[in-house]
Amino acid sequence: MERKYQVVVIGAGHAGCEAALASARMGLKTIVITLNVDSIARMPCNPAIGGIAKGQMVREIDAMGGEMGWITDHAGLQFKILNSSRGPAVWSPRAQCDKELYSVLMSKSLQNQSNLDILQSEATSLIVKNRKICGVKILTGQTIETEAVIVTTGTFLKGTIHLGKMYFEGGRFNERSASYLSKSLAEDAGLKLARFKTTTTPRINTLSIDYSKMTEQLGDEKPKPFSHFTEVESWRKNLKQLSCWLTYTNPTTHKIVGDNLGLSSIDIGKVNSKSPRYCPAIEEKIERYPEKTSHHIFVEPEGYNTNEVYLNGLYTGLPFDLQQQMINSIAGLENARVIRYGYAIEYDYSSPLQITKSLETKTCQNLFLSGQINGTTGYEEAASQGFVAGVNAALKILGKDPLILKRNESYIGILIDDITTRGMDEPYRMFTSRAEYRLSIRNDNADLRLIDIGHSIGLISDKAYKKFELYRNTLKDIYNNDTNNIPADQDLSPWSLEKAKEEVYIYKKYEGYIEIQDKMVNKMKKNEDKKIPADFDYTKIDSLSAETKQRFMQVRPQTIGQASRVHAIKPSDIAIITIHLEKQKKERNQKISEKHNS
Repeated sequence: MERKYQVVVIGAGHAGCEAALASARMGLKTIVITLNVDSIARMPCNPAIGGIAKGQMVREIDAMGGEMGWITDHAGLQFKILNSSRGPAVWSPRAQCDKELYSVLMSKSLQNQSNLDILQSEATSLIVKNRKICGVKILTGQTIETEAVIVTTGTFLKGTIHLGKMYFEGGRFNERSASYLSKSLAEDAGLKLARFKTTTTPRINTLSIDYSKMTEQLGDEKPKPFSHFTEVESWRKNLKQLSCWLTYTNPTTHKIVGDNLGLSSIDIGKVNSKSPRYCPAIEEKIERYPEKTSHHIFVEPEGYNTNEVYLNGLYTGLPFDLQQQMINSIAGLENARVIRYGYAIEYDYSSPLQITKSLETKTCQNLFLSGQINGTTGYEEAASQGFVAGVNAALKILGKDPLILKRNESYIGILIDDITTRGMDEPYRMFTSRAEYRLSIRNDNADLRLIDIGHSIGLISDKAYKKFELYRNTLKDIYNNDTNNIPADQDLSPWSLEKAKEEVYIYKKYEGYIEIQDKMVNKMKKNEDKKIPADFDYTKIDSLSAETKQRFMQVRPQTIGQASRVHAIKPSDIAIITIHLEKQKKERNQKISEKHNS
């Protein structure tokens, strides 16, 4: 085994795959270490990609040269635009996927990638010298020398599975946890770790379901792919969409759950082990909303070649016998046979206040964190961070400036700004409501916003970029009603005149609002981009409260704009910091002037 790599990626989930591919495609010798090569890019929760705000992030990853969108297009079995009855700013693509095919295709992508090796092993510790990463030790005792490490451990970091009151170690059911790395992250890298938890749903046999009692949920008649590089018409011809179905819980279901809350694993674990607010277990729904007599349950296929279906909305930590009773109380599931029961899982994470916007840790140089280790939840949030971490690890080694995406140019920028500035006390999930500039950062214009970035970092080929430039020029011609130079579809492919006309229509519809929003962006830009020195000492500013000083020292905001979004910070605090920065600037200029005159 080669023992020296420029980048080591620990973990091969959705974050790890994007990180490893980005780094390798930028020309760096990369290795990804995974506990199980057969589990690359597994979809242990809902086998779906996209959704509200999440679909926008997938299209952003794709526009910059990432992989998730392309794999989804070729593993998807139903495609739908959510919120299609509302305005384009909140249209969100979603695809139900064949979970095995998704994993196979992503694994194949990694195996075929030049500059990238895959190793089945466990990373047990980091080698750190002078607060800088220089290697990784694996379970066999071997050392892999490296210039950068990206940790993408998902739920495996000291993972504990809970089934009712029973619990045991595991990163996923029937997969072992990563037992050793937490200690090294704390002792060698100086990170403080805490615990979060999440739940999964039961899977049942489709042959045991009475679909006549449910409402059919069809895919879109003219589905749209995630990837900008998927040729739409040929893709549509080959796509075979499967139906999803809708049913509901009822008072009987709620009584079964409510009478047995004490037997659930939801309240097991450390006191600070929070679960996702926006993806709660059925036990939490019933406890929080006692006035509700029903909750949606979406019955979703897991693949073309399996009878397993997923009960979206029935996340649970109840014992197996109670899960069976609960399921059988639901219309259409009276005779349902369970293939896999749901369970809760608890795992270590690191507060993202300990990382910068490049996703590099503040405590250890060249150590990057992405995915659930940063306290987020969701495949798309993980993949977004993995892509950014992979790019920034490569840029750091190449001696180039990091990729820092802004809030007004991408949902990924919002995600990273939110977690690194505000932190969280529960798993973070992206929503369109978090985006103050959502009129401008729609799913339909991700290519217009971000392909230039992808090309500049070497992840979008010159050939693809030339096609995109032709498409962008076509948009201008259509907008100006200049039909003299409109190219044929085959010249634009994989873009098309249909997409160009739709894009111009959307822009014209919102043009006035976008202009107002752009003025707000420009007005805020002065403060947003005003840099704060890394060694700025907040403790010496007497007019700041002790609590404010503590928050600023913990987050270490890089700009005034970021400082203004730190939790519980007042406008007066920002005014005080701005005055002190101006004072420091004048003092520096005065010293330079005095030195020059002398």
